[in-house]
Amino acid sequence: MTAVIDARNFRLEDGRDVRLAGIEAAFPEKASGQTQALAALVAGRDVRLDGEDDTPDRYGRQAAFVWRLPDETLVQQELLAKGEAVVSADVSDKDCAVTLLAAEAAGRDAKRGIWADPAVIKNTESSGDILAGIGRFMLVEGKVLSVHQAGATTYLNFGRNWTRDFAVTMPRRALANLAAAGLVPKSLENKRIRVRGFVEGRTGPRIEVLRAGQIELLGGN
Repeated sequence: MTAVIDARNFRLEDGRDVRLAGIEAAFPEKASGQTQALAALVAGRDVRLDGEDDTPDRYGRQAAFVWRLPDETLVQQELLAKGEAVVSADVSDKDCAVTLLAAEAAGRDAKRGIWADPAVIKNTESSGDILAGIGRFMLVEGKVLSVHQAGATTYLNFGRNWTRDFAVTMPRRALANLAAAGLVPKSLENKRIRVRGFVEGRTGPRIEVLRAGQIELLGGN
């Protein structure tokens, strides 16, 4: 490994750029600390890569899970436990998602890294704060007030004003996979949840949910 580029990317000695799969460096204002945390783990070290596909993305980066050698430390898991990253929305392997979410929870419970700031997780009642993050990856918590379907989309509504307040959208094509993982939209009504994903601005702020791992049930009402 020759150079850390930023909080999620580094370059190997052979010139390949590697992007850490399964995690997001979600908060630009904290990017410097997250980049330093990655450098501390991998700079000058040998690594082993494991990815679903060796094909680079459109930016020439190869997405992979990365193990530091010789101790076989999973870099993503370490960054999450240190509070220097959050689990992404696109982890498809259930066992992998469980491992990564557990590491994230450990960092959050200990208030390490980004979790020292309570404002990292946004409240659904503050839709303006969420809307200010359009295009960014966010974690948002709140109580689902209602669930309704409009056309090919199911909405989890967190406010009474559907055109202004935060909502989660679930396209019809995702419902079967969500149900297979035990996530039925109607069952979430009146439940407190945490949702993760990229914020879109469709009148009010929205996060699209395609995978069950994007939603976590929380205690309390």
